[in-house]
Amino acid sequence: MYTGSRQQTRRAVIFFLLPATVALIIFFLFPILVSAVMCFVKYDPLKGFDAIKVVGLDNFKRLFSTQDLVSQFRHVLYYMVLYIPLVLITSMSEALVLNKDFNGKKFYKILFYLPVISSWVAVALIWKWLLNGKYGLVNNWLQLIGIQGPSWMTSQVWAMPGVVIAAVWKDTGYYALILLAALKGINKTYYEAAKIDGASPWQRFKSITLPLISPTMFLLVIINVINGFQVFESIYIMTDGGPAGATKVPVEQIYRNAFTYFNMGYASAIAWALAVVIFAVTIMQFSFQKKWVSYEG
Repeated sequence: MYTGSRQQTRRAVIFFLLPATVALIIFFLFPILVSAVMCFVKYDPLKGFDAIKVVGLDNFKRLFSTQDLVSQFRHVLYYMVLYIPLVLITSMSEALVLNKDFNGKKFYKILFYLPVISSWVAVALIWKWLLNGKYGLVNNWLQLIGIQGPSWMTSQVWAMPGVVIAAVWKDTGYYALILLAALKGINKTYYEAAKIDGASPWQRFKSITLPLISPTMFLLVIINVINGFQVFESIYIMTDGGPAGATKVPVEQIYRNAFTYFNMGYASAIAWALAVVIFAVTIMQFSFQKKWVSYEG
């Protein structure tokens, strides 16, 4: 244990915190400040700082005067409506299985977690091939049971569900481990008492498991809503915003405007609009948590 004087302690604290603080300022706070300023200018990085032109609120006026922004957020909401229930159900199922004792459980933990540590680029390319309308294995499997599979990535209806399937497959293992930790924290005497009272497995799950892990479920909902608004890699690789703009989302448009059209001001305006929406939705979620989240264990 460190037992130096107060001044020495202060110096030691500053010494150890300084690298993290400098990194926080350079890579986090400074970019936020710059993007806030960029919202009010027109700037093409290829033309240099001399080409910066102050445009006031023009970027925001352009943003809110087009229907494109509405459609982008509608696509994000569609993504979340499909993704969040599916990923919660699959991760809960995996967690319940892994919470039981059986041979080879460690192997299955590794197997479930492998997609999580895989690169999104690799995962997206694999699923883009699996969901190929003509040669993909998914449609081949569907044909075996008499179902004609759609042209996933080239269909305005099925492109987003295809992206969701890939995202659920990749993310389930991560959330399953979080839920598994929550399940391990439940006192087994609750289940023993419920069994004595004649409660069925479903009644035990509904009345004991769900209430006691509701804080963890709430955390996962918050994380997934925020991540849903920021979905990018899977859509950029699998659909590139298509077909016909059916999978356009705000972050994809931020990237496209910043690094394809080199319109940094407009891209920053989209980013700040997205940040405000995420903040507002998160506050709303916290205000409604008392209706279904139980913190009494």
